[in-house]
Amino acid sequence: MASPDKKTKKKWKNQTLIASLEFALTGIFTAFKEERNMKKHILSALLVSLAGIFFQLSAIEWLLLLLSIFLVISFEVLNSAIENVVDLASDYHFSMLAKNAKDMAAGAVLLVSFYAVITGLVIFVPKIWNLIFD
Repeated sequence: MASPDKKTKKKWKNQTLIASLEFALTGIFTAFKEERNMKKHILSALLVSLAGIFFQLSAIEWLLLLLSIFLVISFEVLNSAIENVVDLASDYHFSMLAKNAKDMAAGAVLLVSFYAVITGLVIFVPKIWNLIFD
């Protein structure tokens, strides 16, 4: 007979690929629903995608743009997960370690956002320049 711990673990273990996908999609939708910054990231992604269509980006430019988009969104999801775990572990009481963990996770989002901005500038500034001055 299995111990209670093993039964509990099995209940939370993904039994199928479909179950894994459902949990992952639930996580993404939860982040979109509950995180203010996620809405801003999605809006930015839509706007730069429309700009990419307008400027007829090359395959390489699309790959770099999509890499930027997915990195920022992925890091935001991870940041949100870290914040939730820290809040749970600290029971919402102030702790310098909890603050540091949350600040570092937010810093990771900021760093990858800088990469996305630089990528956008490298791709779009020459195209906008040519549109205006050619």
